[in-house]
Amino acid sequence: MGKVTRKTAKPKKSRTVSGAEISLRLALAQVNSLVGGFKANAESVKSICTQARKMGADIVLFPELMLTGYPPEDLLFKKSFIEDCRETLKKVAPFTKGLTAVIGFAEQKGKHLYNSAALMCDGKHVATCRKMLLPNYGVFDEKRYFTEGDEPVRFSLKGAQIGLTICEDIWQESGPGKTLCQKGGVDLLLNISSSPYHKGKARREMIIKRAKYYKCPIAYVNLVGGQDELVFDGQSLIVDAKGKIIAQGNSFEEEIIFANITLPAKVNKPKASGIKSYKAPASLSKVKKVAPLPPCAYMEKSEEEEVYSALVLGTRDYIKKNGFSKVVLGLSGGIDSSLTAAIAVDALGPDQVVGVLMPSPHSSKGSVDDALALAKNLKIKTFTFHILAAMKAYEYILKEKFWSTEPGLAEENLQARIRGNLLMALSNKFGWMVLTTGNKSETSMGYCTLYGDMAGGFAVIKDVPKILVYKLARWLNREQEIIPQNVLTKEPSAELRPGQRDTDSLPPYDLLDPVLLRYIEEDCSIEEIKVSGLSKSEIQRIARLVDLNEYKRRQGPPGVKITPKAFGKDRRLPITTGRR
Repeated sequence: MGKVTRKTAKPKKSRTVSGAEISLRLALAQVNSLVGGFKANAESVKSICTQARKMGADIVLFPELMLTGYPPEDLLFKKSFIEDCRETLKKVAPFTKGLTAVIGFAEQKGKHLYNSAALMCDGKHVATCRKMLLPNYGVFDEKRYFTEGDEPVRFSLKGAQIGLTICEDIWQESGPGKTLCQKGGVDLLLNISSSPYHKGKARREMIIKRAKYYKCPIAYVNLVGGQDELVFDGQSLIVDAKGKIIAQGNSFEEEIIFANITLPAKVNKPKASGIKSYKAPASLSKVKKVAPLPPCAYMEKSEEEEVYSALVLGTRDYIKKNGFSKVVLGLSGGIDSSLTAAIAVDALGPDQVVGVLMPSPHSSKGSVDDALALAKNLKIKTFTFHILAAMKAYEYILKEKFWSTEPGLAEENLQARIRGNLLMALSNKFGWMVLTTGNKSETSMGYCTLYGDMAGGFAVIKDVPKILVYKLARWLNREQEIIPQNVLTKEPSAELRPGQRDTDSLPPYDLLDPVLLRYIEEDCSIEEIKVSGLSKSEIQRIARLVDLNEYKRRQGPPGVKITPKAFGKDRRLPITTGRR
């Protein structure tokens, strides 16, 4: 272990040696880890370190909590989980021979648990950096589990001072990142992260802004992959002190990003109190033979392509990481089931997706034709179950209790529940996971049936507003027709009664979605929400329905988060409340 130095003298201004430079090769391991998958995660570390060595890398960065997967949630309360993490860290240490590696892990120290980064040098664990700023908002609950670190950490390698931070430590401008750069005089700031995706997240802009403000290059690595409702997009990044991008990882793809960075050599390194300082062993300062850098081809994506990629990766990882290979879903001929089926095919392949048509007497021939046309375009297998016989069976069983009432909502919902039962029967018999097809606009308003169209294992588009559903479908059709044109142009309908249209129960989606955005994602009051074409009383009705249907959403399956505030971990309101 390098000697720990705690300096108390006042910092001295660093002086650049004219013409002298320090060259480092970095490797950012943008990997898809598995929560609790210690063996698999260790194998990833081993494989990546092997590749990094072959490429002559000096430093390889792994994401936050790489060994445990992110977020491990209440697994962190289990002693055996923490012990497994500790043992895994010991096992991966030899893989780092000839390298400096930064690996995220959960560290137990006495009664305290830390979100930490292990500094591994030449096969040994020489230092630990503890996350100092713990996020406790949105999907994050880190203060539930972890204790905050108390001191920033830096280490020297090849004459360069390098700072270590973990995720939130640089999201706050005045946090440990600033301390290390301005007080600790580091030449390079490293940040390991597990930052989940949502549409419009300006993470790259934040990193560039920090580099400019700190006047220090930043190397940032981010997790990639799906974990329950979260999906991580990667997009790891290296920027210089002026904010210019040196290298960038692609979104939603596993890859190792290699890049060279040149730092000015300095003498009279600043001394700083309150910063833990370590020194990498001299063996890592030897000149290495380096292979040519592989080409780094970053592909910028449109908003629609990003969201679609998130949905595909989130769906694929949820299905495969939970031990399933095949999925089944109902095909109604509508836009929601069509988009869900397309995502499933891109996630798993057409041979692993089964579509089920379940027409009732209220289903139009056009909808059946549209569902079959979609299945043909996607090359997926379909079954058709006519549900009239089941409807008549329910009618017979319930006739004594229902005889004096007019047909209505109960009879409509029975159709959805019959369909849900049929899909679940296929799931039980063949081991297929059922995908539900409801979008965010419908689930916000409760325009869905418990134990009917909400029955299933994964809700692919539960966080996708209806207007965005249409945008994604049009984007998907940009080169060839996948979703039939008629599906895009016909008026939405649940087809549970003659002549039914969504607008019988809901405002038009182009008016509804802006209200839902402001009420749900922006937490605006009814008085603050104004949408041309909707009266105040209609906006009040929308808000009331959102609140009343919290009980339904609590019982629905998980789905991919793609908006800044999704139902579930993001938005947690009581079901029972006197405040409406």
